[in-house]
Amino acid sequence: MDSIPSVVLALDFGKARVGVAVSDELGVLAHPRKALDASNRKALLAEIVRIAEEESVKRVIVGLPLEMAGAAGPSAQRAISFAQAVANATGLEVELVDERLTTAEAQKKLGAAGRARKEQKSVIDGAAASVLLQAWLDKHRSTPFEG
Repeated sequence: MDSIPSVVLALDFGKARVGVAVSDELGVLAHPRKALDASNRKALLAEIVRIAEEESVKRVIVGLPLEMAGAAGPSAQRAISFAQAVANATGLEVELVDERLTTAEAQKKLGAAGRARKEQKSVIDGAAASVLLQAWLDKHRSTPFEG
């Protein structure tokens, strides 16, 4: 399996907000962060660069909102453009990751944790980024106890 580079940043790109999650240095756990305002692209990219530098990020993953049938619709095209802008701004490798159902999974987890639907709005973006990142980490983690 691949080894996970130090810290990974996950971004769940939306029209109004961008969900953010950062892995621990061991690449084991995803931690949600406060969502970023997506209304000003220049300010958004500057904040992503700041987070990447502050957290010593080595790789960025961006959620790719494919349609349920797997096609890349307008939302996916916006995410692809955003991922390229993040790569250009940070100089880091940016990987697009299928994010279908991450928001639904995040809502389910928040509900199970006792968060009312009304309370979920303020944390759903970070939770969705965290679900996306945790799935990526789990897929790419080398298990030291194999064999």
